[in-house]
Amino acid sequence: MPVGTVLLLVIAALIYFGVGQRLLDRMRLTDTQALVAIALMIGGSFITLPLRTGRTSVGLNLGGGLVPLGLVVYLLIRADTVQERVRALVAALVTGGIIYGISQFTDFDPSSPYLFIDPLWLFSIVAGIVGYLSGRSRRASFIAGVLGLFVVDLIHFAQALLSNMPTRVVLGGAGVFDAMIVSGLIAVGLAEFVGETRERLEEGGEGV
Repeated sequence: MPVGTVLLLVIAALIYFGVGQRLLDRMRLTDTQALVAIALMIGGSFITLPLRTGRTSVGLNLGGGLVPLGLVVYLLIRADTVQERVRALVAALVTGGIIYGISQFTDFDPSSPYLFIDPLWLFSIVAGIVGYLSGRSRRASFIAGVLGLFVVDLIHFAQALLSNMPTRVVLGGAGVFDAMIVSGLIAVGLAEFVGETRERLEEGGEGV
């Protein structure tokens, strides 16, 4: 079973049992909304909509492309300020740029002696960390991690289209789907951990 699907199932179970309610509140999501989004991502991962046919064809995966983008748009709309929206979008571009830059160093051939980590985990970890550092807030960090990787997917499609490569590109496909889920969780996890630590330190300082 794909990594992204396993993680989504674990998150769904945690939400069902009432874990992480505070984080969902800060993400402006209810339990029901989060569970519906997870169900749509898992179910939609098996459905790809054809967008362009020909020598370089392209499709959009519902679970790995359309639903995450819909969630990103929802979080942008629910952002507290215009500054947070701008910061989230800029953070996504920064994340995408860094991931794209890393992808240019190697073709990630499994036989390469320089490959010490699976590209899925490398891109996910980098996107998650950069997404948090650029976005800061829980919502902006998630948007940066998820949207940043989707931006890279779009760049690769544009390159294939401009060079007229005989290939089929699936935006939000299997590998990207897994990477977006992992990077989004890492970004939000870092934002939550750092945020909680700061709040505890501030509370401790006030009691001194």
